[in-house]
Amino acid sequence: MKNTPDDNDFAVSTFRNCIPIFSALGDAKRQDIILLLAEHEPLNVNQIAEHIELSRPAISHHLKILRDVGLVSVDRKGTENNYSLELGDALVTIKQLVETVEKACL
Repeated sequence: MKNTPDDNDFAVSTFRNCIPIFSALGDAKRQDIILLLAEHEPLNVNQIAEHIELSRPAISHHLKILRDVGLVSVDRKGTENNYSLELGDALVTIKQLVETVEKACL
């Protein structure tokens, strides 16, 4: 079955929607943070710093990138921010990409 131009446009759009997620996941330290949160969530920056050899400002920077793409959420309690994984929307987007590629390319 041949793809229509609309199918191709949708596939390109789906790929483009995944760029920020893949970019965020492309950094080893952000991968470490995700894996750490998967085991110990929720954690604050100090708790993350106990496990990952980065400065607190560097960890905060990585957490902001992960938050911006929807991979991490923050819950503020007083003056403390606790971070947790928030994979729902990102996983939906990646699954949509996989389905689109399977449909368009297989």
